[in-house]
Amino acid sequence: MSATWRTLRGFPAAIQLLVVNQFGVNVGFYLLLPFLAGYLADDVGLSAALIGLILGVRNLSQQGLFLLGGTAADRLGSRGVIIAGCALRTVGFGLFAVGMSLPVLLAASVLSGLAGALFNPAVRAYLAQAAPERRAEAFALFNVFASAGALVGPLLGGALLLVDFRAAALAAAGVFAVLTVAQALVLPAQPKVASGQSVLGDWRECVTDRRFLLFTLALSALYASQNQLYLVLPVQAEQVGGHPAAVAALFVVSTVATLAWQVPVTGWLQRHVARGPAIALGLAVLGGGFLLPLVSLPGPAPVRLLPVLGAALLLAVGVLVAQPFVLELIPEFARAGLTGTYFGLFYLVSGVVAAAGTAAVGRAMDSGGGATGVPAVAWLCCAALGLASAGAVWLLHRSGRLAPAPTPAVPAVAPAPAVAGEGRA
Repeated sequence: MSATWRTLRGFPAAIQLLVVNQFGVNVGFYLLLPFLAGYLADDVGLSAALIGLILGVRNLSQQGLFLLGGTAADRLGSRGVIIAGCALRTVGFGLFAVGMSLPVLLAASVLSGLAGALFNPAVRAYLAQAAPERRAEAFALFNVFASAGALVGPLLGGALLLVDFRAAALAAAGVFAVLTVAQALVLPAQPKVASGQSVLGDWRECVTDRRFLLFTLALSALYASQNQLYLVLPVQAEQVGGHPAAVAALFVVSTVATLAWQVPVTGWLQRHVARGPAIALGLAVLGGGFLLPLVSLPGPAPVRLLPVLGAALLLAVGVLVAQPFVLELIPEFARAGLTGTYFGLFYLVSGVVAAAGTAAVGRAMDSGGGATGVPAVAWLCCAALGLASAGAVWLLHRSGRLAPAPTPAVPAVAPAPAVAGEGRA
């Protein structure tokens, strides 16, 4: 962890703020979302169909509008879009605390999802512009603090549920309110670069960038595999561990690995391995990890749990190896003025593929029985997804299709007003 703090202190204040901000974003998000379905069923008394509608609307509002959020970051400036996203989530989570009618709950879901669609591509575009020579390090730190927040959030939420759900929802809204104010006061503005064409022209340029689309499709398996931390791995852990605490162990293993290894591993890979092979290595590691649960160990529950814990560990290692370099490469496909749009399209396509991949794994779980846990076909499906993605990235690297040099912009530069304390890495 000392390497993490040293690296963080080496960045300007704006990047430090956004990295720590991501910890708060995940604390607030996971403080509420894991408990929302239970609240809607037990306290509000909604049917499973209506609960699915509310959760689905939130997911669709976020995943379906990533491209819009990325374009807003390019056109309006990442700083304003980040602040707007946090403010909208404050309102959305606040509505979950005060409303129990279906229209209010749907409005809360839409606002919460839209907030993520605005915030996610904008903050990554801001980091990419603020640290052009140290993007991989910045995104590695981002991943560390995001993982820590994802662990702390559910713990705080579980404690607040001892009061009631509204206490958790108000606390989550309060976290986002604090983040909104902090960014409005401290986050510097960045220069805006016009793309020189209409929004539809921006989108057309992005979706017809064949090399970027191949890269995006190849990397979609990364996010589909991450989703298995919430599907196949918990199901198997509870089955073989015999207790819900086994599921918590998965998240502890994953988070500890990220906190301990993310920054030093990224630094080592930067010095010794090209980005394409590093990404392919990470995908191969996480894909191979899904083969471990095929091994059945005899003995007490802690021993039987070892293969699934090993899979969770290798999933975390694969992600921490690949993800910083993936995020570092995305801006290199985009010319000036389109960074946010490229991030938005990347997350839109990745979200769709991840949803389809998770649905396919779920279908494999159902068709394969599962009285003794997750069937072998589901593990093989997850492994094939990661290994095929690793092979695709390796081929893109070998063919020279990773990170093509963007064409020069045709832009009008509109510099932002000077802000005290603004710096660049």
